[in-house]
Amino acid sequence: MVTQALISKSSKYQFGKFTLGKFLSLLMVSGLIYLLAHRSSKGFVSGELHNKEVESRHASKDSPTIRTFWRKPPRLPPRLPPNEIYKNSSILHHPPSSEWTSRQKKVKEAFEHAWSGYRNYAMGHDELMPLSRRGVDGLGGLGATVVDSLDTAIIMGADDIVSEASKWIEDNLMKKISEKGQVNLFETTIRVLGGLLSAYHLSGGDQAGGGDSGIAVAPNKTNPDRLLAVSKDLADRLLLAFTSSPSAIPFSDVVLRDRSAHASPDGLSSTSEATTLQLEFSYLSRISGDPKYDSETMKVLEHMRTLPTVEGLVPIYINPYSGQFSGENIRLGSRGDSYYEYLLKVWIQQENYRNTSLKYLFEMYTEAMKGVKHLLVRKTTPNGLVFVGELPSGRNGAFSPKMDHLVCFLPGTLALGATKGITKKKALESNLLTKEDIENLQLAEDLAKTCVEMYFVTSTGLAPEIAYFHIEGNPEGGPDGGNKSSEYISDITIKPLDRHNLLRPETLESLFVLHRITEDPKYREWGWQIFQAFEKYTKVDSGGYTSLDDVTSLPPPRRDKMETFFLGETLKYLYLLFGESNILPLDKYVFNTEAHPLPVIRSVVQVSNTV
Repeated sequence: MVTQALISKSSKYQFGKFTLGKFLSLLMVSGLIYLLAHRSSKGFVSGELHNKEVESRHASKDSPTIRTFWRKPPRLPPRLPPNEIYKNSSILHHPPSSEWTSRQKKVKEAFEHAWSGYRNYAMGHDELMPLSRRGVDGLGGLGATVVDSLDTAIIMGADDIVSEASKWIEDNLMKKISEKGQVNLFETTIRVLGGLLSAYHLSGGDQAGGGDSGIAVAPNKTNPDRLLAVSKDLADRLLLAFTSSPSAIPFSDVVLRDRSAHASPDGLSSTSEATTLQLEFSYLSRISGDPKYDSETMKVLEHMRTLPTVEGLVPIYINPYSGQFSGENIRLGSRGDSYYEYLLKVWIQQENYRNTSLKYLFEMYTEAMKGVKHLLVRKTTPNGLVFVGELPSGRNGAFSPKMDHLVCFLPGTLALGATKGITKKKALESNLLTKEDIENLQLAEDLAKTCVEMYFVTSTGLAPEIAYFHIEGNPEGGPDGGNKSSEYISDITIKPLDRHNLLRPETLESLFVLHRITEDPKYREWGWQIFQAFEKYTKVDSGGYTSLDDVTSLPPPRRDKMETFFLGETLKYLYLLFGESNILPLDKYVFNTEAHPLPVIRSVVQVSNTV
């Protein structure tokens, strides 16, 4: 009986097992047939993102596909590097224009917050120390933040700030100029003189060339005549740096109240500083009718034309007594950068002379860019970021894989040089791009990506002042940026003394220019990510924004300084990046190296046709 019971139980179990397996098999087959019969008419979802497919999935959440069961969960790092986000930007969903209008408004609010801190705690001083809530004069005491901010306020339509800044300038600046002592020729020219001249133009003072900006002139907010008068008084004093020098190279420093000039303590001038003065003085000659401003400053570039170069590249120091270069250090970072920028921009500004007396400037620029590609451009290991290094001991010395954040002006300059300010699409349609132009555009985009990665490789999403890159045969050792999710964490080294961030604009400048020229929305998205990092880590509740001591640590230690260029450049470029392309079009305006827009100087015939 026991044996029979066991046999009976075993048979029953075998029968039950068979029945259950059969049932499950039938259920699976039925499910597959159902899914195949009801799948989307567009087929299975591909592995790539596509707007319509995404919308289809959202619209039919209750109709899963086979891939729904097989698909792995997405990997979501804290912050995707730009190349991952934009491997195929043409198929991504991009924010509508209303979203960019909203983001542009956020930038304007940031500008107003920065100004409120300056106005409340440092009005009339050069710069704000936002943490200690006081002002500091490090640029000669001319109220540099006021003047640097004015045209930004005009562009943004921040009328209250326009009124406040204009009133301060009208009431105080002329007196300060007559009383103050030593100032740096370069810094005073690009920030103060450039700011005054740009505000004069955007306020409607330049009737002959004021119709192309796309910016509405706010009536009675500024006094253009006063802006021009102050500009001339300041420029007359700054000219002493040129006329006092025994060579065509100006002295670096001017004593305003004494109307005198002298060299720096070491007797040298920075090459970039001596050659980054022409846009401002040439435009002043145009609006004042006095040729002396243009004449004196253009002598510098005419002299530079006669000096020996290394494939168009020049050392970063020059002697105003001899007019000759000093040393062999070649770099596109500090003391070298804007020399190359102004070769192109002065040529663009003087439209009527591009193919005649100033043709040599574009030829010098072209030769220099060839030299950059041949001698300074390298790729990192292991991931192939393109960067621009240095030759500290000249052509015959060792290559240094070091790149200042300042070098990030170069992508924008390369793009501008390729299309002369029009869009890439228009330039291609008109058959205006040479093979070299196309190569330079590609280099511009590659370098812009590297500049952005300098931000995204750090813990804060903000770039260091200087980065070093790993290259074949010379792996640069040292700490990384801290963002372990970055694909390029092994390509970039950030040394302890280089980890600070000064709220610099150069990367954003290039993103603005590249977006205008390529019309690729990824540049806007990158700019938005950078802006969000500024908001998160540098904003000071009581007003203003602060520089950081270390972008690789969280929370980042703060430095207590808001540079004038944060209002004059960084926020201006962000605002324009998120705005319409008919505002300050790049074929009609040149931005000086402090982001002050000045109009292209056109021929008399061209001007008369537009008035």
